[in-house]
Amino acid sequence: MPNPKSKAQETCTLTLPVRQGTVGPAVLDISKLYSEHGYFTYDPGYAVTASCESAITYIDGEKGILLYRGYPIEQLAEKSTFLEVAYLILNGELPTQSELDRFSDAIWHHTLINESLLRFFNGFHHDAHPMAMLTGVVGSLSAFYPDTQDFRDPTRQTLFSQRIIAKLPTIAAAAYKHSVGHPFVYPRNELGYANNLLHMLFALPTEEYTVNPVAAQALDLLFILHADHEQNASTSTVRLAGSSGTNPYAAITAGIGCLWGPAHGGANEAVINMLTEIQDVKNIPRYVARAKDKDDPFRLMGFGHRVYKNYDPRAKIIRSMTYKVLENLGHRPDPLLDLAMKLEEIALRDDYFIERKLYPNVDFYSGIIYRALGIPTSMFTVMFAIARSVGWVAHWCEMVNDPEQRLGRPRQLYIGPGRRDYVERSQRSGKS
Repeated sequence: MPNPKSKAQETCTLTLPVRQGTVGPAVLDISKLYSEHGYFTYDPGYAVTASCESAITYIDGEKGILLYRGYPIEQLAEKSTFLEVAYLILNGELPTQSELDRFSDAIWHHTLINESLLRFFNGFHHDAHPMAMLTGVVGSLSAFYPDTQDFRDPTRQTLFSQRIIAKLPTIAAAAYKHSVGHPFVYPRNELGYANNLLHMLFALPTEEYTVNPVAAQALDLLFILHADHEQNASTSTVRLAGSSGTNPYAAITAGIGCLWGPAHGGANEAVINMLTEIQDVKNIPRYVARAKDKDDPFRLMGFGHRVYKNYDPRAKIIRSMTYKVLENLGHRPDPLLDLAMKLEEIALRDDYFIERKLYPNVDFYSGIIYRALGIPTSMFTVMFAIARSVGWVAHWCEMVNDPEQRLGRPRQLYIGPGRRDYVERSQRSGKS
């Protein structure tokens, strides 16, 4: 059977309307392309497709720009906190002190999870991946909070958003405690967001635990940098699932499942796995040479970015924090961390990486920080999910309030067999 891909490409000339956003490239409006001209578009991976209008986050990959609601990520990282950034992303403006206080109080009000949810963890195997537990437990929230099914109500939307942001750290910490066989630790709201999470992760009932302020500062910064990133795979998944009108907790669960993939949220975990494979500083030149060999499947994880064709602006910010963490936490010697710093040094001097702008990205440095904080590799993507939950709920709210919102339904370029008739079993000759 001839493959349609081998056919000569046809060309046609069409006039399409152009839509311009606040900043960034204009888009061709193809919403009536099929109804008026009989064509679909072909764009594998939606690399050049704008699937929606959004006022939340702007990225310029060529110039290395990241804006939350118009504010540069560099300014927010320097001057803001994660909860203030969460308010900004959800509401569109930076809060006054009283607005931030009310928002923070609302988050603290929802940090506890139902005791029945805690008992869910006993049903997971002791070595279940924390992301598997996170997916299961967050999905079950819809059974505990059916009130959010009326998602057109703005009050319900706000309640749902606050619950997700508040409860995800508690669920994440419980997943970790279950994996190591430790008793669950309840939230302590007076500690603040990042401090509270670290306390729930590492405190034990047998002794006092004081959160290192540098560790809390680093975690808060990582959460700011990961809070949103435009129409990435997991956010697009939340929007696509939510477009069906499903319970919003189910839409967030779909996003968590997508984030789990090693090409997305699992990238910082892949960095540590790569460093484990390299093993020793003396092996770096050999692995760098393998990365340059186009016939070798090995790739240096944590270098370059799908969107940023220059330097990842988040990596510039987190790099200095990485060194601050390594210098101030007094962690035990870790060969992998030493190896990571040496790999960074070599890659930043190598012409191959410089010419291709394959700089270390945020995943490279976040993996190093998480390891230095004592967070196990299996929890890296869970930490990412906590931060990205802000973007997920903001995009979900934006989608359900969009008057142009429709059920997501991508089309395809079909390349299978044309119409053919059923052949009786006795008359089939078999495949040639």
